[in-house]
Amino acid sequence: MWNLNFLKLTDPGRLLSQRLCSICFTRHRRGLFLLGRSKSLVTQTQSASKPPWRILFFGSDDFALESLKLLHLSRNDNKAGVVDALEVVTLSRDAPVRKYAEQHRLPLHHWPDVDMSTHFDVGVVVSFGSLIKENIINKMPYGILNVHPSLLPRWRGSAPIFHTILNGDSVTGVTIMQIRPKRFDVGPILQQEVYEIPKNCTAEELGATLADMGSRMLMDTLTNLPERIANRKEQPKEGASLAPKISSTMAWIIWEEHSCDYIDRLFRAIGFRIPLRTMWMGNPIKLLDYVGKRCVSFTASPFLSTVPGTLHYQKESNTLLVRCKDGWVGFKTVMFKKRLSATDFFNGYLHQSMLKKCPNSNTCRFQSYKETRFPREQDHNILLQKNTSL
Repeated sequence: MWNLNFLKLTDPGRLLSQRLCSICFTRHRRGLFLLGRSKSLVTQTQSASKPPWRILFFGSDDFALESLKLLHLSRNDNKAGVVDALEVVTLSRDAPVRKYAEQHRLPLHHWPDVDMSTHFDVGVVVSFGSLIKENIINKMPYGILNVHPSLLPRWRGSAPIFHTILNGDSVTGVTIMQIRPKRFDVGPILQQEVYEIPKNCTAEELGATLADMGSRMLMDTLTNLPERIANRKEQPKEGASLAPKISSTMAWIIWEEHSCDYIDRLFRAIGFRIPLRTMWMGNPIKLLDYVGKRCVSFTASPFLSTVPGTLHYQKESNTLLVRCKDGWVGFKTVMFKKRLSATDFFNGYLHQSMLKKCPNSNTCRFQSYKETRFPREQDHNILLQKNTSL
C-alpha cells in the first residue's frame, strides 16, 4: 500500500510547483523592492536638496540675457554642478533671450503656453514683464527666483533702473527674491547687494553693470539655495516705492518747470531709448546729443533773456542753448524734418534775418507741450511720497 503522505512530499510535480512558487515569490518581492527603490529615486529627484537643479528660465531683454548666459555656461560646466537642465520661456519672438535660446538650441516655451509636464526644481525670472500664475509657481519645489535691479522694497515695478537715475539716487543694488503670485516684487529676499552709482551714470550703463552683478548673485544663490531659502527675510514695509513703465510722454520737456538737474537726469534715464522733445513753431522737435548745463553771459547777445524756452546759439562750441527753469542746457543736434546740427539749425531758423520773420517773440522759442504735463518734478516727488506707505 502506498504511503500517500510520502507521495505528497515526494511527488515531482508538486515539488516543481512548490519550487516555481518560491521563485515567483522571490522575484515578486524583488520586484516590489525595485519598484519601491524606483519610486524613492523619483521622489528624491523631485525634492532634490542640493544642486544641480532643473531650471525653467523666464526672461526677455538684454538685462535678462546676462543671467541666461551664465546659467547656460554652468549647465555645460560639469565642475560647476549648479544647472542640470535648462529651458526658456519668452514673451516676444524678437526678444534677445529667445534669439539666444534658439541659437544654442535650448528648449523654448512661448508664453503663456508653458509645458509643465517636465519636472523643474526651481524657476528663475529676470525682466520678464508678465505676472506668473500661482499654479506654475507651486509646481516648483523651490519656487521661482527673481533677479531685480534695485534694493527692494525701493523701486518695485518694471522700470527700476530708469527711476533710480531719474530720481538721482546715489546708491542702488540687486535683490534676489522669491516671487509671489498676483503682485510684482513683494516676495521674501534671499540675497541683496549694494552698488554705489558713479556720477553722470546713464540708465544704459547702470543696467549693464547690474545685469552682470545680478547674474553672479543668481549663481551664488543657486549654489546655496536651501540655505538661502531657510534664511530668507520678508521685505520691510517702510521705504517702498513704485517704478512704473516708462513711456514717450516722459520725454516732453516743460521749460517753465524743469530744472537743469532734472533735464540732465531725464536724459540719462531715457535719452538712449527715447529722445527728449519740445515744440518749435507748433511742430514737435527732437533734442539730440545733450551736453548738459551751460553757463551763459547775458551780455553775449541782445536776444538773451530769462524766459524759459529762449534759444541761443553758442558759436564757439557749436551748441544750441535753451533756457529752462533755473539755467541753460545745451544740445549739439536736433531732429526737425531732418537731422540738423546746431549750426544748421541756427542758420536755418535762428539767424537775425529769420528772427525778423517771427510774428512774436514766443514763436521763436521752444514751447512746452502743454497737453502732456508729465513728468513734472513735483509730480515725481508726490509719487515717491504716496508710495512710501505701500
